[in-house]
Amino acid sequence: MSDYRILLFYKYVPVPEAEAFASEHLQYCKELGIKGRILIADEGINGTLSGTIEQTDRYMEDLRRNPLFSDLWFKIDESEGHAFKKLFVRYKQELVTLRYHTKLNPVTDGGGRLKPKEFYEYLGRDDVIVLDGRSDYEYDLGHFRNAIRPDLETFREFPEWIQGNLTEFKDKTILTYCTGGIRCEMLTAVLKNEGFKDVYQLDGGIVTYGKDPEVQGRGFDGNMYVFDERVSVRVNQTDEHILVGKCHHCGNPTDRYVNCTDDTCHLQHLSCEQCEESTQGYCSTECEEHDKATSA
Repeated sequence: MSDYRILLFYKYVPVPEAEAFASEHLQYCKELGIKGRILIADEGINGTLSGTIEQTDRYMEDLRRNPLFSDLWFKIDESEGHAFKKLFVRYKQELVTLRYHTKLNPVTDGGGRLKPKEFYEYLGRDDVIVLDGRSDYEYDLGHFRNAIRPDLETFREFPEWIQGNLTEFKDKTILTYCTGGIRCEMLTAVLKNEGFKDVYQLDGGIVTYGKDPEVQGRGFDGNMYVFDERVSVRVNQTDEHILVGKCHHCGNPTDRYVNCTDDTCHLQHLSCEQCEESTQGYCSTECEEHDKATSA
């Protein structure tokens, strides 16, 4: 059994004096000794953190003592050590940056929720559109089979992208998914506000889907991108598991993201082990030449 755990959690709920709460929560997390990234807004909380079993147990117990978070759902992974290098707790205007023209409450304005088995049963239907609610680089590492790849780098681009790419599917059933649920919960609210009627989200996100004992991650190809030191996590636990990520250099299948060696670039790109070694971790010859020229 591992000595550390990783927690992933969120909840949309009005938080009184959220900025002051964020400041207090930062001090609490420092004293507890956990590491990770926690965002607090007037509309709720969103976080992922790592710590020892004792620390994470204490964190869950203490946060649930707050009536606002008494029913908070924590998704838990075992870990060999800390999955984060630092602690980051900050107040933000929005949990997921959207800047939409209409203020939405995903709890009341969002679509329906599908448990993993229900989501899996929808996947094979001809009248269903599956929309990845993440960014393009996350999709490139792994995604549900036949899901639409959003050609965007940030979540705030979704409304314009929907208007330009999905309007012809308003009579279809739309399934959305993301890592842990928070983005597709807001995304379903945007879709409904844009006139889509039959909209659903994968309850608990890919993280929950991969752990479900019935579906065991079936239908998900490649690996899931995570925002911690692991970067790439396997989802499909069956013999159907295949790699869909393609090496930036040679095009061969890979599930590894690396940062460009050039300090002025640091582009995170897919790279197989052989190419990482042969390119010395550079994403391009231009970056290699620039880095060596400036360090000469």
